[in-house]
Amino acid sequence: MIKRTIITYGTFDLFHIGHLRLLQRLKKLGTKLIVAVSTDEFNNLKGKKTLIPFEERIEIIKNIKGVDIVIPEKSWEQKASDIKKYDVDIFAIGDDWYGKFNDLEEICEVLYLERTLGISSSQLKQNIKKSKIKETSK
Repeated sequence: MIKRTIITYGTFDLFHIGHLRLLQRLKKLGTKLIVAVSTDEFNNLKGKKTLIPFEERIEIIKNIKGVDIVIPEKSWEQKASDIKKYDVDIFAIGDDWYGKFNDLEEICEVLYLERTLGISSSQLKQNIKKSKIKETSK
């Protein structure tokens, strides 16, 4: 296998099968998989509220088979510097971000991967909210 380094970024809140399948697919693309996990502070800047604290989310990712390096994601701008720092060959992210990172094609290959159908952290949060509403209305 040709040595290739892959990098991806995400919040990875409420870790689920879609996250696992994404990381498994990415690992098959290369020999080294780097995962950047969004910090709570960065998520606040993006207007995202996580249920699982950063320290726990990063610990989960560090313990996933096939993940070689885990780093914090603190800003939008760090992607290009991470790609250069870690000599990344492929930047990959879910296709819900399609076209948003095409500027990185100047320094590496950019892949937008199809999401796992029927599952997302946002959907899980909505389901939790609905189940709480049902419980309180009983």
